[in-house]
Amino acid sequence: MGYEKFTWVIQNFSYLQYLQCSQSNIFVIGGCKWFLKGYHDAKYLSLYLEVANYKTLPCGWRRHTRFRLTVVNQLSDELSQQREMEKWFDQKLFLSGYQMLLLTKLIAKKGGFLVNNEVKIVVEVDVLQVIGNLDVSEESLEVNQPMKRIKLNDDGASVKESIDVNGFLVLPSQAESLKHIFEKHPEMALKFRAKNQRMRTSSINLLLNIIETMCQSLQDLSIDDLGQAEQALTYLENSGFKVDWLERKLEEVKEKKMEEQIGKSRMQELEEELKVFKQRCSDIEALLEKEKQKCSDIEALLEKEKVKALAAARAPPLRLDDVV
Repeated sequence: MGYEKFTWVIQNFSYLQYLQCSQSNIFVIGGCKWFLKGYHDAKYLSLYLEVANYKTLPCGWRRHTRFRLTVVNQLSDELSQQREMEKWFDQKLFLSGYQMLLLTKLIAKKGGFLVNNEVKIVVEVDVLQVIGNLDVSEESLEVNQPMKRIKLNDDGASVKESIDVNGFLVLPSQAESLKHIFEKHPEMALKFRAKNQRMRTSSINLLLNIIETMCQSLQDLSIDDLGQAEQALTYLENSGFKVDWLERKLEEVKEKKMEEQIGKSRMQELEEELKVFKQRCSDIEALLEKEKQKCSDIEALLEKEKVKALAAARAPPLRLDDVV
């Protein structure tokens, strides 16, 4: 299964009295519930990993576990103090741990272990074998795991912050969207079994990119975009994601895009028809102008003839001398 990590920050450490026990919140690793317990005496800080609900587990339960406890030096990782152990936990041995660090070293000024009156503890647990039932099923663990912030090292260079949402590491800007998706579709990733975090992150980013593509305006979307989204969705489905709800939405978007494309084609056809009709109208108007000009010319000629005829009609009659 591999190691999984939980971080516990002991706050106001200087106010803890000798032998006063402090414990972390309960966390789940490997389907089992655990918590960390710590206290210090006059010499040492001691830490223990404990099975959280050992009193209520059925008779005969056992858990073969390998774990590491680390007191983190917040100034230099190389100075952090780590101890490792492999144990079978059972009804008699339900906790295990170590004297981790000399108290004088822990509280030393500028020592790096006590910063802002806080001590940072990291436990890494690898559950090798469980006899009896798991406390939490893998499906429930995958769906209900809360969001937590993690620092990711990107190729050993720059460090960027990611947030764990249901076992998927995403950017802070993506976290709320992904949380909302899981709230509406909690069964979405139940059958997705990839454990490699890079593969998990790539797959969930692919899902978010598909949704982002679908949320674009139809004008900005192309048929190729939707075709690629469909191929990506098929890949996710084959990987174990339950995305039938997204397939239906994609079909709706494709139908709307096709309607838009058909509408655009019809508009282009009508525009061409209108262009031809306007040209015909323009030709008719030009011909009409010519006919109007002819009409005007004829009217002008008619007026001239009228003037001549009127002048002739008004001419005085001929006299005898004009005739003889």
